[in-house]
Amino acid sequence: MSISLGIILILLICGTVIVIRYFHANMHYNEALISKVRQAGFNDKLIKLPDGSTIRYGEGPDNGPALLLIHGQTTAWDDYDTVLPKLSESFHVYAVDCYGHGRSSHEAALYSCQANGNAFIWLIDNIIKENCFISGHSSGGILAAWVAANAPNQVNGVVLEDPPFFSVTPEEVQEAKGACAWYETYLVTHSFLSRHFETDFTLYYLKHSYLLSLFGGLQNKIVKSAAKYRRSNPGKPIKIFWIPHIWLRPLLYMDNYDPRFGDAFYDGSWMKDIDQENILKSIKCPVIYLKADTQYGKDDVLYAANTDDDANKVQSLLCNCKRINIKSGHDIHLEHPDVFISACKKLLNKSRK
Repeated sequence: MSISLGIILILLICGTVIVIRYFHANMHYNEALISKVRQAGFNDKLIKLPDGSTIRYGEGPDNGPALLLIHGQTTAWDDYDTVLPKLSESFHVYAVDCYGHGRSSHEAALYSCQANGNAFIWLIDNIIKENCFISGHSSGGILAAWVAANAPNQVNGVVLEDPPFFSVTPEEVQEAKGACAWYETYLVTHSFLSRHFETDFTLYYLKHSYLLSLFGGLQNKIVKSAAKYRRSNPGKPIKIFWIPHIWLRPLLYMDNYDPRFGDAFYDGSWMKDIDQENILKSIKCPVIYLKADTQYGKDDVLYAANTDDDANKVQSLLCNCKRINIKSGHDIHLEHPDVFISACKKLLNKSRK
């Protein structure tokens, strides 16, 4: 065998090993992350509230003041797996599943900002049992603000991670010419619920995802691969070895998501009797507002939680707010964990002054 053929053979073997390792890591990435969360001392817990509903939450070791984390829509408390180990070094972290997500109660009557917010105030009073910091992502950011406004004596500070203030109700979305969340989640959940012959929301979501539709024919290939995986792996979150896991990460939690929660945004009932301006004006504790870049896509669809004008409005209504703009997608804690962790620690230091 010539030297050149030997080199080619070695390169082919190395390339094959690299590809196989990539595919393996792509299919098992979350297992490594959640293993680090467990090693950091987090435990999965369930608590029943006086009204009979159930809240699932993850609790870390007591290494500092309490920090309550509230995830965004379609995920679960596990979605913070990239930041939990580091946060647990400075805080006593409690990360919750909102109603309709994970193993918290799946009851349509609970799918409102007020019902979730009241449950989290009860959690602070009866489980955390001390003043706490709160961080909420996306709709969880609206919840974090609601709790801070309605339980001011229990909240020391808030991190708002790209919350969709003023672009969350059906009327606001229509006025803003459409937001990605409207097409990607609310329309899809509403459509799914109207088709009684459909039983697998995750597959339905993939078929009708607005963002995946922008990839043209690739969407159909993803759907076929997902359906094949589902048949071979019933009861397991859908993963596709050739698709970067970051694209499909929401699928990790979607099987435990109740689409009626998204439908509450479609019909506006999630925000019933909620005055967004009054919530923000009522927050007196320090706030760090993480704002992902405002971007517009096809047909001027808003690829962000809110517009720059609405972000300015949010900032102006908060009396003690530091705003941090970041070049990022919506999931800042996932894409830029160091920025998110730094914001939580800055809030801690800010509250001590």
